[in-house]
Order: sequence, then C-alpha cells, then structure tokens
Amino acid sequence: MTKSGSKVGAVIVDYVKDHPHCSSKQIHEGIGKEWGYATIKRSLLILISENLIATHGNGKGTKYEISRSYELLIPIDPDKYFQKEIDEREIKSDFNHSLIADQWKDILFFTEQEHEFLDQLQNTFNKNIEGLTPKEFKREFERLAIDLSWKSSQIEGNTYSLLETEHLLKEQQTASGKTRDEATMLLNHKAALDFILEHPDYIQPLSIACIEDIHSLLIKDLNVERNIRQRRVGITGTNYRPLDNEFQIRESLQKMCSFINSRNGVFEKALLALMLISYIQPFTDGNKRTARIISNAILMNYKYCPLSFRTVDPIDYKKAMLIFYEQNNISMFKKIFIAQFDFAVRTYF
Repeated sequence: MTKSGSKVGAVIVDYVKDHPHCSSKQIHEGIGKEWGYATIKRSLLILISENLIATHGNGKGTKYEISRSYELLIPIDPDKYFQKEIDEREIKSDFNHSLIADQWKDILFFTEQEHEFLDQLQNTFNKNIEGLTPKEFKREFERLAIDLSWKSSQIEGNTYSLLETEHLLKEQQTASGKTRDEATMLLNHKAALDFILEHPDYIQPLSIACIEDIHSLLIKDLNVERNIRQRRVGITGTNYRPLDNEFQIRESLQKMCSFINSRNGVFEKALLALMLISYIQPFTDGNKRTARIISNAILMNYKYCPLSFRTVDPIDYKKAMLIFYEQNNISMFKKIFIAQFDFAVRTYF
C-alpha cells in the first residue's frame, strides 16, 4: 500500500502499471465503481505527492503513468518481504550499474512533505545551537559521538553496552569479558568523529580518497585490509553479489561521488552516501561503518544535525539494507533516516 495506507491507492497503482498513459476517467472505469470519481482524483493527488505516479498534459488531457522513482520509493512491508527465505526471494542479485548514472537521474528522493518535515527539524536545530558556546557544542557532540560509536558498533556485532562504551571513550577503561577488537572498534569510531568535527569540510567535495581516509581511521589496528578491495566479498543473509573487480569498484565509487556532489539537497546527499557506500561495498570490511560516518560528515559540513542512530533496531537496519541491496528500494531505509534525524534534533544540542 501507499504511505497514505489506502487500498484505493494500491489498486490505482496496479491499474496504472498495466495501463500507462491512462486518464483519471479510464482509471475510474477500469477499477470498477467501488470508489467514486472524487475519491480516485484525491488518491491520484496523494500518489503524485508521494512521487509514485507521474503526469503528462494538463486539465482534461492529463495522463497518468508510473513514475521513474516508483520502484525506488514504493513502500515494502519488511515482515512480508522476509517471510520468504533467502533462496525464495526474487531479487536483483547483480550490481546495478545503471542505478546511479541512469535510473536515479532527476529522481526526487524525498517527497515535498518529507522535505518540509526535515527542514522544520533543521530550523529547530539551528535555533538550539544559536546560543551555544564552542565548548558547549563540543560537549553535546561528545554525547552524540558516544551514542553513535556504540550503536554503529552494535550493528556490526559489538557487545559493549552503552554504559561500557561511555567508560571506554571517556576514561579509557575497557570492559571485562570483551575482546580487544571490540574496544578498538569503538575507539576508532570516536577518532573518526573527532576528525570530522575538527575538519568538517574534509569531504567537500566527496572523493574516493576522502572515503578511503575515513575507512582507514575506522579499521586501524583491526587487521582489516585498507583501500579498495581486490577480491570478492559475500554478504550474510542475501544472494546479492557486489562487484568483484577493483576497476569497476573504483568506477562505481567515482560515479557515486560525482552524483552526490551534483545533488543540491543536503538530506539527499547524506542519505545517498549512507546507502550507496554500503551497496558498492568498496572494502573487505567496515563498509557500513564508513557509510554512517561519511553520511554524518556531509550533514556536519553543511551545519546540519548529525545522526546517532541510537534508537535503531540493528535487525531493522539490516533488513532495510537488504531490501535496498535486493530491490534497489529505499522506502524502509528512508523511514529510518527521517526518524533518526527527528530523534537527534530532539535529543542532542
């Protein structure tokens, strides 16, 4: 169903998919008389606002078709999607080379309503930090950095609690029963965030070198290979296969950087970096961690509120990522991004 949750919206979408360039009258006649013509028109306006339906012509000559962004944005129910086991799901198993350069050209990733909501939150953030001294801002950022270091590491399987993470990052006190690598992962997150705080324009413009440098900070002393990988990697829980050719990986990363740099919206830039670095999987390990830091670096470069992801369920995060890998659909991940920006503005600074 569409975001509005209406059954009529879902029926209209199905009809328009099978009958492109149809009129509202044809849609009304085609789906039967269960809904009045006025209801059809209202539902079409909602679908257009959600970027699921596109129009051509004006007035009585208006025709409707599925939008270019339909597959990208149509909501997918994760519970229903993951009822099928890994080998039962119909997926896009190979890397989609045309995704960035062609399919996403001129796509609107956020609806007008979503942009308004995010902009209002950013205005609140701007007001919140107006009276903060540099010392006060840094103290609040430290609080967010602890939360982000903990949650980002937890998503990757780290077993430190939030309280143990705070002791480690503030007092350099390791937790008993935990591995050295777990502590190192957390300390590396903090080091990467401190670097971004000190050099907020480091990723402007975004480049492969910037991404590699942030990755190097995140995997320091973790026995993980630096720089672009030269061998195949697999992803647990999916049959999606990332690129396994170093030249193609670099080419895709460059396309990604150029695409993100060309977009005007800060929220779009941050969301795209968060998803595409993970999708390309340029490194043998640490891809999602790098994506989260780069995404926050973009937000901070434009003086936007960074995200801690503190309230994200790691399973939901992984499901959203798998849906993007397998269907190139961002609906669940975008929902997480918006919710976490809302949480960050209400919680920090």
